[in-house]
Amino acid sequence: MTSSFSRTHRLARGLWQLSWLLLARWTPRPLHAWRVLVLRAWGARIGAGCLVYADAVIWVPWQLTMGDGACIGDRAEIYNVAPIALGARAVVSQQALLCAASHDHRRDDFPLTSAPITLGVRAWVAARAIVLPGVTIGDGAVVGAGSVVTRDVAAGCTVAGNPARVLRRAELKE
Repeated sequence: MTSSFSRTHRLARGLWQLSWLLLARWTPRPLHAWRVLVLRAWGARIGAGCLVYADAVIWVPWQLTMGDGACIGDRAEIYNVAPIALGARAVVSQQALLCAASHDHRRDDFPLTSAPITLGVRAWVAARAIVLPGVTIGDGAVVGAGSVVTRDVAAGCTVAGNPARVLRRAELKE
């Protein structure tokens, strides 16, 4: 099976992973600004006051956008084969997975498929939740811990379960 990615892309990804390991992975918890600087140097578009924890796994920074005050928690995984965007003050909690790629299992060649993921302003993906390719989590929406999100979540909704189902709808407060 051949790779879905060019040799140049694979090399860039390898250099990125080495850079993160040497420059950021070992850093103490409070050094968010340093980790953000490393991500920006690799092409991430990151707003002011963002928090990125050292144990976070970011597949490629050049496909990551974070609005002001957004947060990627400990051991959260950002598998951004396609672009992933976090709105202002959006939170991806510990061990959550934003997975922007999969494979077409119906075809013999098992090709990679991908679609962007978007988290709205103040959206929260709680611990160990999984968001699948092409999903948009609306402003102020909450994805419960351990949930698997296969469809868009409307603004202000709280969803939970596998597959995630709407538990409540709320009006957003400022």
